[in-house]
Amino acid sequence: MGVIMKVIEIFHSIQGEGILIGKPMTFVRFSGCNLRCTWCDTKYSWEEGKEMSMDEIMSIIKNFDTEWVCLTGGEPLLQKDIYKFIDTLLKENKKILIETNGSLSIENIPTEENIVIDMDVKTPSSSMDKFNNFSNIELLGNKDYVKFVIKDRKDYEYAKEIIRKYDIKCEVVLQPEGNKNLKELAEWVLKDGLNVRVLLQLHRIIWGDVRGV
Repeated sequence: MGVIMKVIEIFHSIQGEGILIGKPMTFVRFSGCNLRCTWCDTKYSWEEGKEMSMDEIMSIIKNFDTEWVCLTGGEPLLQKDIYKFIDTLLKENKKILIETNGSLSIENIPTEENIVIDMDVKTPSSSMDKFNNFSNIELLGNKDYVKFVIKDRKDYEYAKEIIRKYDIKCEVVLQPEGNKNLKELAEWVLKDGLNVRVLLQLHRIIWGDVRGV
Protein backbone atom coordinates (compact mmCIF):
# COMPACT_ATOMS: atom_id res chain seq x y z
CA MET A 1 0.00 0.00 0.00
CA GLY A 2 1.25 3.48 -0.86
CA VAL A 3 1.80 6.41 1.45
CA ILE A 4 -1.54 7.54 2.88
CA MET A 5 -2.06 10.42 5.30
CA LYS A 6 -5.15 11.98 6.84
CA VAL A 7 -5.45 15.63 5.81
CA ILE A 8 -7.82 18.39 6.91
CA GLU A 9 -6.89 21.04 4.36
CA ILE A 10 -4.15 22.24 2.02
CA PHE A 11 -3.98 25.97 1.36
CA HIS A 12 -1.77 28.86 0.32
CA SER A 13 -1.26 31.72 2.78
CA ILE A 14 1.37 33.61 4.73
CA GLN A 15 2.92 32.23 7.90
CA GLY A 16 1.13 33.94 10.76
CA GLU A 17 3.30 32.87 13.69
CA GLY A 18 6.89 32.49 14.83
CA ILE A 19 10.16 33.65 13.34
CA LEU A 20 9.04 33.03 9.75
CA ILE A 21 6.02 35.30 10.17
CA GLY A 22 4.91 36.88 6.89
CA LYS A 23 6.49 34.24 4.61
CA PRO A 24 4.23 32.88 1.85
CA MET A 25 3.78 29.13 2.33
CA THR A 26 1.73 26.14 1.34
CA PHE A 27 0.11 24.70 4.46
CA VAL A 28 -0.72 21.02 4.88
CA ARG A 29 -2.93 20.61 7.93
CA PHE A 30 -3.03 17.03 9.15
CA SER A 31 -5.86 15.43 11.10
CA GLY A 32 -5.59 14.24 14.68
CA CYS A 33 -3.97 15.50 17.84
CA ASN A 34 -2.90 13.77 21.03
CA LEU A 35 -3.47 16.94 23.11
CA ARG A 36 -6.56 18.98 23.92
CA CYS A 37 -5.40 22.52 24.66
CA THR A 38 -8.15 24.62 26.22
CA TRP A 39 -7.53 27.58 23.89
CA CYS A 40 -6.81 25.60 20.70
CA ASP A 41 -7.87 27.61 17.64
CA THR A 42 -8.01 24.58 15.31
CA LYS A 43 -10.23 22.19 17.25
CA TYR A 44 -11.71 21.04 13.94
CA SER A 45 -8.39 19.33 13.23
CA TRP A 46 -8.82 16.92 16.15
CA GLU A 47 -11.29 14.68 14.34
CA GLU A 48 -12.00 15.85 10.77
CA GLY A 49 -10.06 15.02 7.63
CA LYS A 50 -9.81 12.58 4.75
CA GLU A 51 -7.20 10.09 3.62
CA MET A 52 -5.02 11.29 0.76
CA SER A 53 -2.16 9.68 -1.12
CA MET A 54 1.28 11.22 -1.41
CA ASP A 55 0.68 11.90 -5.10
CA GLU A 56 -2.60 13.72 -4.37
CA ILE A 57 -0.98 15.91 -1.74
CA MET A 58 2.09 16.68 -3.84
CA SER A 59 0.01 17.62 -6.89
CA ILE A 60 -1.79 20.29 -4.85
CA ILE A 61 1.46 21.57 -3.33
CA LYS A 62 3.00 21.91 -6.80
CA ASN A 63 0.03 23.98 -7.96
CA PHE A 64 0.89 26.66 -5.39
CA ASP A 65 4.61 26.71 -6.30
CA THR A 66 5.87 28.11 -2.98
CA GLU A 67 9.39 27.80 -1.61
CA TRP A 68 8.09 26.85 1.85
CA VAL A 69 5.72 24.09 2.94
CA CYS A 70 4.33 24.15 6.50
CA LEU A 71 3.34 20.83 8.08
CA THR A 72 0.81 21.56 10.79
CA GLY A 73 -2.23 20.09 12.50
CA GLY A 74 -3.43 18.77 14.73
CA GLU A 75 -0.09 17.11 15.27
CA PRO A 76 1.75 16.19 12.06
CA LEU A 77 4.14 13.77 13.78
CA LEU A 78 1.21 11.42 14.48
CA GLN A 79 1.05 10.55 10.78
CA LYS A 80 2.83 7.21 10.33
CA ASP A 81 4.19 8.18 6.90
CA ILE A 82 5.21 11.72 7.80
CA TYR A 83 8.94 11.03 7.39
CA LYS A 84 8.45 9.60 3.89
CA PHE A 85 6.51 12.75 3.08
CA ILE A 86 9.28 14.95 4.47
CA ASP A 87 11.85 13.10 2.34
CA THR A 88 9.71 13.65 -0.76
CA LEU A 89 9.43 17.37 -0.07
CA LEU A 90 13.20 17.64 0.41
CA LYS A 91 13.78 15.89 -2.93
CA GLU A 92 11.54 18.54 -4.49
CA ASN A 93 13.86 21.20 -2.97
CA LYS A 94 11.17 22.49 -0.65
CA LYS A 95 11.92 24.26 2.60
CA ILE A 96 9.83 22.78 5.40
CA LEU A 97 8.43 24.26 8.60
CA ILE A 98 7.22 21.57 11.01
CA GLU A 99 4.80 22.81 13.69
CA THR A 100 4.74 20.30 16.54
CA ASN A 101 3.12 20.44 19.97
CA GLY A 102 6.25 19.35 21.83
CA SER A 103 4.83 16.19 23.40
CA LEU A 104 6.28 13.73 20.87
CA SER A 105 9.96 13.06 20.26
CA ILE A 106 11.51 15.00 17.40
CA GLU A 107 14.60 12.78 17.25
CA ASN A 108 13.63 11.28 13.87
CA ILE A 109 13.21 14.62 12.11
CA PRO A 110 16.16 14.98 9.71
CA THR A 111 18.74 17.58 10.67
CA GLU A 112 18.52 19.24 7.28
CA GLU A 113 19.28 22.88 6.58
CA ASN A 114 15.93 23.14 4.78
CA ILE A 115 13.88 22.00 7.81
CA VAL A 116 12.82 24.37 10.58
CA ILE A 117 11.07 23.06 13.69
CA ASP A 118 8.49 25.21 15.50
CA MET A 119 8.08 23.40 18.82
CA ASP A 120 5.50 24.40 21.40
CA VAL A 121 6.08 24.24 25.11
CA LYS A 122 2.61 24.01 26.57
CA THR A 123 1.87 26.48 29.36
CA PRO A 124 -0.43 25.87 32.37
CA SER A 125 -3.42 27.63 30.80
CA SER A 126 -3.49 24.99 28.07
CA SER A 127 -4.05 22.28 30.71
CA MET A 128 -1.57 20.20 28.70
CA ASP A 129 1.72 21.26 30.30
CA LYS A 130 2.17 17.84 31.92
CA PHE A 131 2.74 16.39 28.44
CA ASN A 132 5.77 18.56 27.56
CA ASN A 133 8.72 16.46 26.37
CA PHE A 134 11.64 18.56 27.53
CA SER A 135 14.22 16.14 26.13
CA ASN A 136 13.35 17.64 22.73
CA ILE A 137 14.96 20.96 23.62
CA GLU A 138 18.51 19.67 23.27
CA LEU A 139 17.63 18.30 19.80
CA LEU A 140 16.70 21.73 18.43
CA GLY A 141 19.16 23.57 16.20
CA ASN A 142 19.92 27.26 15.86
CA LYS A 143 17.46 27.62 12.98
CA ASP A 144 14.57 26.17 15.01
CA TYR A 145 12.44 27.90 17.63
CA VAL A 146 10.39 27.28 20.75
CA LYS A 147 6.98 28.89 21.19
CA PHE A 148 5.05 29.58 24.40
CA VAL A 149 1.43 30.71 24.22
CA ILE A 150 0.91 33.14 27.10
CA LYS A 151 -2.57 33.73 28.52
CA ASP A 152 -1.73 35.17 31.94
CA ARG A 153 1.03 35.93 34.43
CA LYS A 154 1.20 32.29 35.53
CA ASP A 155 1.99 31.24 31.96
CA TYR A 156 4.63 33.95 31.70
CA GLU A 157 6.37 32.91 34.92
CA TYR A 158 6.25 29.28 33.75
CA ALA A 159 7.89 30.25 30.44
CA LYS A 160 10.61 32.18 32.25
CA GLU A 161 11.34 29.18 34.44
CA ILE A 162 11.60 26.79 31.49
CA ILE A 163 13.80 29.16 29.48
CA ARG A 164 16.25 29.48 32.36
CA LYS A 165 16.13 25.85 33.50
CA TYR A 166 16.85 24.39 30.06
CA ASP A 167 19.10 27.18 28.76
CA ILE A 168 17.30 27.20 25.41
CA LYS A 169 19.80 28.04 22.66
CA CYS A 170 17.44 28.62 19.74
CA GLU A 171 14.98 31.48 19.27
CA VAL A 172 12.13 31.75 21.77
CA VAL A 173 8.74 33.22 20.86
CA LEU A 174 6.17 34.38 23.41
CA GLN A 175 2.76 34.60 21.76
CA PRO A 176 -0.18 36.20 23.59
CA GLU A 177 -3.14 33.81 23.59
CA GLY A 178 -5.75 34.97 21.10
CA ASN A 179 -3.67 38.12 20.43
CA LYS A 180 -4.87 39.46 23.79
CA ASN A 181 -2.88 41.21 26.54
CA LEU A 182 -0.08 42.12 24.12
CA LYS A 183 0.96 45.34 25.86
CA GLU A 184 1.09 43.61 29.24
CA LEU A 185 3.22 40.77 27.90
CA ALA A 186 5.60 43.16 26.13
CA GLU A 187 6.06 45.17 29.32
CA TRP A 188 6.82 42.02 31.36
CA VAL A 189 9.46 41.00 28.83
CA LEU A 190 11.07 44.44 28.80
CA LYS A 191 11.09 44.68 32.59
CA ASP A 192 12.73 41.27 32.97
CA GLY A 193 15.16 41.75 30.09
CA LEU A 194 14.22 38.48 28.42
CA ASN A 195 15.96 37.67 25.12
CA VAL A 196 12.78 36.52 23.37
CA ARG A 197 10.47 37.65 20.59
CA VAL A 198 6.94 38.81 21.40
CA LEU A 199 4.83 38.06 18.32
CA LEU A 200 1.15 38.09 17.45
CA GLN A 201 -0.77 35.77 15.14
CA LEU A 202 -0.62 37.83 11.96
CA HIS A 203 -3.11 35.75 9.98
CA ARG A 204 -5.81 36.40 12.58
CA ILE A 205 -5.19 40.14 12.32
CA ILE A 206 -5.53 40.03 8.53
CA TRP A 207 -8.38 37.54 8.05
CA GLY A 208 -9.88 36.97 11.48
CA ASP A 209 -10.58 33.60 13.04
CA VAL A 210 -11.39 31.61 9.89
CA ARG A 211 -10.19 28.35 8.39
CA GLY A 212 -7.84 27.92 5.47
CA VAL A 213 -5.82 31.12 5.75
